[in-house]
Amino acid sequence: MPRQKASGAPLLPPEELYLFNEGRLFAGYEHFGAHLLPGGELTRFALWAPNAAEISVIHDGNGWQRGIDLLEPLGTSGVFAGELAGLGEGTRYKYAIVTRDGSCREKADPVAFAAECPPASASVVTDLGYEWSDEEWMSRRAGWLAAAEPMAVYEVHLGSWRRQATGDFLNYSEIAPLLADHLERHNFTHVELLPVMEHPYYGSWGYQTTGFFAPTARYGSPTDFMAFVDHLHQRGIGVILDWVPSHFATDDYSLGELDGTHLYEHEEIRQRIHPDWGSYEFNYSRHEVRSFLTSSAWFWCDRYHADGLRVDAVASMLYLDYSRQPGGWVPNRYGGRENLDAVGFLRSLNDSLSGRFPGLVTVAEESTAWPGVSRPTSEGGLGFSMKWDMGWMHDTLQHLARQPVHRKYHYGELTFRGLYAFSENFLLPLSHDEVVYGKGAIAAKMPGDDWQKRANVRLLYAMQAFQPGKSLLFMGDELASWHEWSHEKEIEWALLAHPDHAGIARLVADLNGAYRRLAALYKTDFEPGGFDWIVADDTENDVLAWRRQFAGEHLVVVANLTPVVRERYRIGVPAAGHWAELCNTDAEAYGGSGVGNLGGVEADEEPAHGELQSIELRLPPLAVLLFGRES
Repeated sequence: MPRQKASGAPLLPPEELYLFNEGRLFAGYEHFGAHLLPGGELTRFALWAPNAAEISVIHDGNGWQRGIDLLEPLGTSGVFAGELAGLGEGTRYKYAIVTRDGSCREKADPVAFAAECPPASASVVTDLGYEWSDEEWMSRRAGWLAAAEPMAVYEVHLGSWRRQATGDFLNYSEIAPLLADHLERHNFTHVELLPVMEHPYYGSWGYQTTGFFAPTARYGSPTDFMAFVDHLHQRGIGVILDWVPSHFATDDYSLGELDGTHLYEHEEIRQRIHPDWGSYEFNYSRHEVRSFLTSSAWFWCDRYHADGLRVDAVASMLYLDYSRQPGGWVPNRYGGRENLDAVGFLRSLNDSLSGRFPGLVTVAEESTAWPGVSRPTSEGGLGFSMKWDMGWMHDTLQHLARQPVHRKYHYGELTFRGLYAFSENFLLPLSHDEVVYGKGAIAAKMPGDDWQKRANVRLLYAMQAFQPGKSLLFMGDELASWHEWSHEKEIEWALLAHPDHAGIARLVADLNGAYRRLAALYKTDFEPGGFDWIVADDTENDVLAWRRQFAGEHLVVVANLTPVVRERYRIGVPAAGHWAELCNTDAEAYGGSGVGNLGGVEADEEPAHGELQSIELRLPPLAVLLFGRES
């Protein structure tokens, strides 16, 4: 039976232990880890380590000596727990876990709410009390439907977005108002943070996690991070956290071989080590591992008011043979390559999150053709709100990297998306992955002289903003940086002193502003009825045109992918009257040449593209135009 407290109540409720062992304890952070008890004299500790012979808490107060502050096993649950005196706020601690063979492992707490700043690795007893002031935001978010709302996301790595003059990191609280100002100025709706969960190696950008319940101490305390989220919410900005349930760091003090056995990771070597990253892969067949991971996801949404989770490397979770050679992987029970345990975990995760946190979004980074990633689990899908459209990103960047004279031979790179655009709820990403490891900055990928490179960047951003789907842009791309992103320094803010680069930042603000203002650009992002091709076959001129529509609002987008001005180019439109030029990426204010249509054109009674009327346009070089009918 579970050990009793002095009050006679169990240390952990038996029903919670049962749910944990069943894989259905979704708020495990309420019971595991280190919890300061009312009165401040005692701290309760709880750890799952079913193969341990003895567990003690080693800490500042007992000289880090094992065998003094012992935890007791709670029946057959595999959980050890105890209430200890003298371990108050700020106490550093670890668990000394004696295995059944008599060896001892010193491990950080898997459910620690705070940790020492790396390279130090102890867990820290922490009070997560905080007075939130974002009630209005949270209430509004509860009725939020992602499909019908504008979502322009700015992806940020906190350690290299902005730094102090000395080069040191800014605190979460210091970053918050600066970042909020930038997001407001550029009309972004959300920020997405590269993983803030504690990680030993800064150069992993947070993707090699050790602390699944602790924000990294590099930028401050847990309450500092709460204040960060709170501030952005009060400024009307959503916060999405990059979350990594696909693998974890192999550092000695972390989860690996926690109690002397392969507990969180697979015992089978062909399933244990991720071949790309050398990290441990989670064993989703273990009920307690599923409870742990789901509790981690819930924790960030509950205690930190996260508005969404971007789930990293979903493809590596779904396929047993991901990046593995023949013979180097274990088939599922049907002989297939699908990781059925991971599929079950993801479905359960998304159902639990959507049921508990109204308005929350989950976004899958998934690069394959796995069906139904963003479809409800009731329809056989995985239950994510959205999926990254990696195909759009790859094809569009590949097309724009070509010399314009060659683009007409690869026109299908831009039209192919039309075949699958509504098979999932897509988010179009231009993420950190595209500006690292020798891939070059976005501007540096483009052909031509500096003017043409920047024109291609403007063209790219407008095509992203005006196509169906939500959007994501990585920090620094709005500056049209020439250099790859480096996590060792802040982004190239000095570029804003140059009018041509400041013009691109202004364009990003205006594109996001138009996207947020015009319902036809976001209300039907996931519905085929809101999109029609107008021109999808003009390979000779390398011109594309499409229409977006919603509730009687019609918008026409025209893209000229060559550096040639196209005179008297006719486009069929769905209504007569005046069509205002709402956006022109070649405007002088953005660093363009100023070619355009004098603010708008009148529709002629000349049929074109299946319409009874049309507009005759002057198409600027390497530019996108957006037109809307004035009523």
